[in-house]
Amino acid sequence: MSPIDEQEEDRRVDDIVRRGPTGAFAVAGIATAIVVAIYFIFYFAVYLPRGAVQ
Repeated sequence: MSPIDEQEEDRRVDDIVRRGPTGAFAVAGIATAIVVAIYFIFYFAVYLPRGAVQ
């Protein structure tokens, strides 16, 4: 690689890093929402219909 190609690649990498981990935050948020949704589905579909356990 020539020095010009390396400098251009470094600039592109710097631009990507500067934008931050937005994709990782999106994936984490979606995964959290899915887990919370599953919890509520089980709560309303399984636990409440069974009634109070004595």
